[in-house]
Amino acid sequence: MARTVVVTGGSRGIGRAICLAFAGRDTNVFFNYASNREEAEATVRMAADRGGSATAIQADITDADAVDAFFKQILATADGIDVLVNNVGITRDGLLARMKPADWDAVIRTNLGGMFLCTRACVRSMLKKHAGRIINIGSVVGTIGNAGQANYAASKAGVVGFTKAVARELASRNITANVVAPGYIETDMTAVLNDQVKEGLMAQIPLGRLGKPEDVAAVVRFLASDDAAYITGQVIHVSGGMVMDG
Repeated sequence: MARTVVVTGGSRGIGRAICLAFAGRDTNVFFNYASNREEAEATVRMAADRGGSATAIQADITDADAVDAFFKQILATADGIDVLVNNVGITRDGLLARMKPADWDAVIRTNLGGMFLCTRACVRSMLKKHAGRIINIGSVVGTIGNAGQANYAASKAGVVGFTKAVARELASRNITANVVAPGYIETDMTAVLNDQVKEGLMAQIPLGRLGKPEDVAAVVRFLASDDAAYITGQVIHVSGGMVMDG
């Protein structure tokens, strides 16, 4: 029987790479997008080119009613949800003394609130199946902090605490929850940086290069597999050695 994988924010970047990592005949992928229909349709086409199935659904994950409708639409055709990847995240960078409350609220509402709403919406399905994988995309910034990103760092640190609580709460039902925390990854955000800034970033990375979205997607896919059945409540940094736990 085909697995059902739900990815939030699958129209580009890391989210798209995650959708494509799961694309195959044995998996049905569903993902939401905020507004860019063209990019969402491109993800659907790429998944089809790999012999897989991906369905794009427009939904605002910060809206509880929209989230419920999103999952209701998925469950109308799927036999439960096997994997949830909470990938959506935004930034509203600024120095703390100048940060607008609206920018703080937007980041916390999206990065933490959206994750909570989506996890809550799919947990009933996983509880019925007595199995599930929840994988939340964090950031190295949630561990080491970053000047000008107090809101983002706080939200990603919150992802870790939320995930560990969920891991403890749901472990008895054979549901795991883990965090994948990327470092500097080649995405739209890093593409606009000049060479000098990129060189400065790479100087912090022992492997000497920016990561690729596929580097993150590969770890997500592993955590969703049977090989990771005994891993829960963990934070895995995909950062080229920028962050080393010990």
